[in-house]
Amino acid sequence: MTKLIIKNLKEVDESLRNEVTEIINEKFDFYQNLFKKYDKELVLEVIFNKSASTYTVSASLDLKSKKVLVAEEDKDVLKAVRQLFNEFKKTVKRQYELERKDYEYKRKNRKN
Repeated sequence: MTKLIIKNLKEVDESLRNEVTEIINEKFDFYQNLFKKYDKELVLEVIFNKSASTYTVSASLDLKSKKVLVAEEDKDVLKAVRQLFNEFKKTVKRQYELERKDYEYKRKNRKN
């Protein structure tokens, strides 16, 4: 089971909030599907910070082996969110595969 938490959404311009939440919810569906059979409760946190004219968007997911954290900076918040989730997807999948291979490796040794 995966939960989504969006923090500091009020720092995003009101006109862009709906688009940003739509993008995040679309991407969140992928993580719910990926971790359907994962035996740990996962929380996907997306945090927005705005300083001057740049947005910093970060996402984190605490897996069994380690916490995956990725951040992106850009002047356009929509571009930052898209870049963030592209990079975050690669990182999470890589870490999940490492955990999965480790699990299969342990099972092979147990059978002998």
